[in-house]
Amino acid sequence: MTKLFGVLCVSVTALSTAALADEFKPAVVYDVAGIADKSFNQSVYEATKKFTKETGIKVHNQETTNQSQFEQFHHDLAAKGFNPIIGVGFAEADAVKKASTEFPKTKFAIIDMVVDTPNTESIVFKEQEGSFLVGILAALKSKTGTVGFVGGMDIPLIRRFECGYALGAKFANPNIKVLMNMTGTTPAAWSDPVKGGELAKSQMEQGADVIYAAAGGTGTGVLQAAADAGKFAIGVDSDQNYLQPGHILTSMVKHVDLAALKVFNDAKNGTWKPGISVLGVAQGGVEPAFDQYNEKLVTPAMRAKVKEAKEAIVSGKIQVHDYMADNACPA
Repeated sequence: MTKLFGVLCVSVTALSTAALADEFKPAVVYDVAGIADKSFNQSVYEATKKFTKETGIKVHNQETTNQSQFEQFHHDLAAKGFNPIIGVGFAEADAVKKASTEFPKTKFAIIDMVVDTPNTESIVFKEQEGSFLVGILAALKSKTGTVGFVGGMDIPLIRRFECGYALGAKFANPNIKVLMNMTGTTPAAWSDPVKGGELAKSQMEQGADVIYAAAGGTGTGVLQAAADAGKFAIGVDSDQNYLQPGHILTSMVKHVDLAALKVFNDAKNGTWKPGISVLGVAQGGVEPAFDQYNEKLVTPAMRAKVKEAKEAIVSGKIQVHDYMADNACPA
């Protein structure tokens, strides 16, 4: 009898663990730039608020202050039954891989990196395509014939933005000069608006009158510096046109918000699948932002040129080089 009772206890425990893993209890682990970065993280955070408003289901938002916390938070959230769990940014790849291996019944997702485990959805974007389109706008808007780019952490992913932007600018104006700077080589490069502003000022001193910032929270310094100088900037990830009205030419919107909503809704509806999802112009994953804040800055001719290029990308007539394919840029 005692032996039978022990077997029953083990069975009930196993069933409870399985039920816990299958429970819909969504969570997000943010990158160190935080949910108020007005860019990448905030876009995902806005998606969690939208999901809660539409469904009444609360999403646990886990902020971090350094990368050493990623592994701990993914593990702890999975152990507590959160499911699915989204990791925001490439830096969480190792943490997601380890946690997804330890908790095979839990659904994980990661944005901007591929984690090859059977219970992880990897969502990546064709940033080069969206950057190509805003590069066209920059070149057409420039009066000096010089535009700039300020990246965050110097990694291949940001070089992909840079390369696409330069290619787009030269597509619109083969004689355009493109100045390029990276903020740093550590994660601190994502949250240094002072340095971003300094780099932007340096580029403007060299003639740049439109500067694209792909630098997370650091980008706010670039946008501010451009506005202060009466020049133009281009935002990134979320629609940042409202931050400096009249001085943000456009934003290269990377729909990480839609990616997060897809994970939540698919998991909730039972249609979630692991594997790799690639979102480019054709999939509505990247695009320039047009709204009331920049409608007077972008002429009909500029819009038409972007529309033409966008259609050419979708059809395959234009194939924007991916820096991450060979760590080189033909621009």
